[in-house]
Amino acid sequence: MPTKRAQAIPLRSGRAGDTNGGVCPNPAASPAQPPSMRALQSGDLAMNTGHEGGRVAAAYVQPLLELAQERGVQLRTLALAAGMAADALSPLPETLAASDYVRLLDAGAELAQHPHFGLHVGERVKLGTYNVYGLILLSCRDFGQVFQQTLRYESLAHDLGRSELRVDQQRAEYVWRSHFPQASRHLAESVFAGVRVFGTWLAGAPLPDAPVRFTHAAPADCSEHRRIFGSNVSFGAPSNSAQFDAALLHLPVPNADVSLYPVLQQHAERLLQQKMRTQADAGVVAQVRASVARNLAQDRARLPAIAQDLGLSQRTLQRKLSEAGASFQQVLDQTRQELAHGYLQQADLSLADVAFLLGYQDQSAFTHAFKEWTGASPGNYRGTVKPSSAPPQQT
Repeated sequence: MPTKRAQAIPLRSGRAGDTNGGVCPNPAASPAQPPSMRALQSGDLAMNTGHEGGRVAAAYVQPLLELAQERGVQLRTLALAAGMAADALSPLPETLAASDYVRLLDAGAELAQHPHFGLHVGERVKLGTYNVYGLILLSCRDFGQVFQQTLRYESLAHDLGRSELRVDQQRAEYVWRSHFPQASRHLAESVFAGVRVFGTWLAGAPLPDAPVRFTHAAPADCSEHRRIFGSNVSFGAPSNSAQFDAALLHLPVPNADVSLYPVLQQHAERLLQQKMRTQADAGVVAQVRASVARNLAQDRARLPAIAQDLGLSQRTLQRKLSEAGASFQQVLDQTRQELAHGYLQQADLSLADVAFLLGYQDQSAFTHAFKEWTGASPGNYRGTVKPSSAPPQQT
């Protein structure tokens, strides 16, 4: 591989014996971004799912589970520590909620007492970790196409964040923007370690040093960061990013089977469109649920009023709910039931008050509905729960 092009690769392979410590570099010393820099984002090419309703594919979760188990953490214990059901990880479903994955990272780090848990999860990335998206990258002709396909299809692996590629003449910058800005450092570090591992694998050669920046504060021990990314790692930066020579974008991918690209790209596009439709359908249910919760106490939680609130015709709203596998009455009943459980924990609310807040004409109608939901009367249920002074969280 030509030396000039090899130096353009953004991240580097880890050296097992390199454990240089010391104070991490000051991000203020990094050059400022030029105002002329052109940015290309995954949001330009595909739907930006955000964290609401976001999912993570099982294959992407697997490295986390493998590391946790290797460190002596049982899957049942890990799931419970992350606020999930005890059997949520065994067997592992096709996808997990992105928010659950973020909690699993923190729970794994805590249970394993592992300060570099995220980094080592990322180092376990394999070709199969990224599913169809990973296969597409393997069929790309060069790294420019690799980045292009990443921006388009990374959500097939996870909805944890979005990638951007900024190119300005001779310099390029890869930026990853988390959908969970309040998450611990393990999330961003796992993503960038995974990028390094997979990039090395695609390049077919060790990757040289390049500036890598993280938004979180520097940890007490930076030795693993230096081993994985090189000496130029900084913290407290405006964005999670890696800079590299733009010549990398023209670097061929060794052993790429470009003949498979059209087939894989077509398959990935179908999967992406299907995912977008599924998330859009789920979004309609969430919007209806939120509108119902807002309008219950005003006795406006009826189909015409909710449709008007959402800017849709009644027929369109009913069709969208049907496509999502729900009906308006089902969403209304589920929202009432969820709120009822919360209201009944409020000691200062009478049963008549709860009935009013849920949009019932009288207490007896509420009592009848609650018995159908739970098999118990509201009064009996209230006697089994711990009173609270906090208002219930509306959907």
